[in-house]
Amino acid sequence: MFMETTPHILLVDDDTVDVMNVQKAFAKIEMNYPLHIANHGEMALDMLKGTNGYGKLNPTPCIILMDINMPRMNGIELLQEIRKDPELKMIYVFVFTTSDEDSDMLEAFNLNVAGYIIKPISFDQLVTALHTMTNYWDQIQKPVF
Repeated sequence: MFMETTPHILLVDDDTVDVMNVQKAFAKIEMNYPLHIANHGEMALDMLKGTNGYGKLNPTPCIILMDINMPRMNGIELLQEIRKDPELKMIYVFVFTTSDEDSDMLEAFNLNVAGYIIKPISFDQLVTALHTMTNYWDQIQKPVF
């Protein structure tokens, strides 16, 4: 799963402005990782598993950047499904959300998220956060499956 030298990222967010800001921030830091976009948790899960008419993302993304507050399947529900699936449970998940609720943060960390970023943040803060995330990915040792 993590043998890829260039990680693929799945962005899961129903807010088109936030999606565009993430895309602009990645462009600013010249992040060349392939970026896939899902508008809600169900769509993301379908893309990860290749179900309900969606082709399975190949390779499986190594990083998911997701919102919590989404229609159909929220981020916590998506995270629970990812962690239950033996093929997906090792994906690094970073939460990028408006929810500053302690219960959401605690539940996310109990489901082994790699980080939790609360929106709104300035564009410069977003650039810094995403740059830190990609630098982290480039530096750590990853398991080979």
